Amino acid sequence: MLFSVNEQTFEQEVLASSQPVLVHFWAPWCGLCRMINPVLLKLETEIDRPIKLVSINADNNFKLATFYRLKNLPTLMLFERGSLVERLDDFQHREGLEQTIANLMNQVIAQSA
Repeated sequence: MLFSVNEQTFEQEVLASSQPVLVHFWAPWCGLCRMINPVLLKLETEIDRPIKLVSINADNNFKLATFYRLKNLPTLMLFERGSLVERLDDFQHREGLEQTIANLMNQVIAQSA
């Protein structure tokens, strides 16, 4: 299970983090959202660079969902040094999701090299 972040802990856990943070915005009613967790956990073990993976329940954290203008769930956002560097929010199916996340992780690794 991913580390859960909320409106009170977002700044400390995401924006002030010294390592890149991949944020998974989700909701309990979203089927594709539930399928992302195992993919993210698997990728976390496969990449060589440390990355923090966190989840935010968009239904329970309306201010964050509004601030980042979430239109679709799931939405993944990659933050580095407090800045949003990538946003992914148009997933069609599991295979596309896995490939998109893998490409994003490769981009993070390449940027750190």
